[in-house]
Amino acid sequence: MQPIRIEKTKKPKEKPAGALGFGSVFTDHMFLMDYTAEKGWHDPRLVPYAPLVLDPAALVFHYAQECFEGLKAYRTAAGGVQLFRPDKNGERLASTHRRLCIPEIPVEDFVAAVRALVALDADWVPSEPDTSLYLRPFTIATEPKLGVKASDSYLFCIIASPSGSYYAGGIDPVRIYVEDEYTRAAPGGTGAIKCGGNYAASLLSGEKAHAAGYDQVLWLDGVHRRYVEEVGSMNCFFKIDGVLYTAPTNGTVLPGITRMSCIELLERWGYKVSVDRLAIDDVMAAAADGRLEEVFGTGTAAVISPVGELRYKDKTVVIGGGAIGPVTQKLYDTLTGIQYGRIDPPQGWIVPVE
Repeated sequence: MQPIRIEKTKKPKEKPAGALGFGSVFTDHMFLMDYTAEKGWHDPRLVPYAPLVLDPAALVFHYAQECFEGLKAYRTAAGGVQLFRPDKNGERLASTHRRLCIPEIPVEDFVAAVRALVALDADWVPSEPDTSLYLRPFTIATEPKLGVKASDSYLFCIIASPSGSYYAGGIDPVRIYVEDEYTRAAPGGTGAIKCGGNYAASLLSGEKAHAAGYDQVLWLDGVHRRYVEEVGSMNCFFKIDGVLYTAPTNGTVLPGITRMSCIELLERWGYKVSVDRLAIDDVMAAAADGRLEEVFGTGTAAVISPVGELRYKDKTVVIGGGAIGPVTQKLYDTLTGIQYGRIDPPQGWIVPVE
């Protein structure tokens, strides 16, 4: 990457006081970098946070050539700031770019950009328990052209938001509605990448679940509507007879960094992890005869989200008496311990910023 140009704000914002929400307050600066066919990726810069100016005909508005990532910076007990596996986010963004015909950004450049923004706005990384600085890198097509094509120009941007604990009242099991009408992804589609269209298409099912009194949706596969895939925007694990099952990332499931980390930890601890298709009928049968021991989702925002209840068609099952399972709790404690510097990390998992 070329040297990052820095333009510091002349009007620093007031830091938020009181409880932090999620994604509603933004730091003083943002990272920008442009792409053109002639210059490639160029002009990396840190500038004051401000609205973007785009042509109304920009391809992102009409044909949705865009994508994003999500990761966090953490304040340690010693006062330092660190990132959790940012290279894996960079690798996933590169994969997403390939799928959407967007020129790739080298992983080392992605990590350098993230580190530069966090270093400049380090005083925005909160120090209260379970808080963090959420980072949202994204890429958009900027060429003004009303024609279905890959853009000739792009903007890569990173913004940052100080965020509170995902669980305001503590880590509590959620109630899940199994969606058997709509689907999230199909083979050959974009289910394995983080593009906005995936999330827009999920909104109707989310509203359907909320109307029925449930917190989230469990998606089934788009071909048979039989095999479990993701929970909302999280990967999902099922513990049955001591074995942890999670859907394979074979094109319809997002390869989550938290998912990857959970699999690695579970295998270190001696658990058997089955990365294979699991039928919802088998899940419900295991629940009926007491073999379904734990269910939890994994993702950047919540880290680990325990599931206490599942509803599929006209059947409702309670998991583990509605309490958090021991493996679920251990994963949450270990991952957050690593992220906040309380537990020594596996090699390469933590990248210090300052």
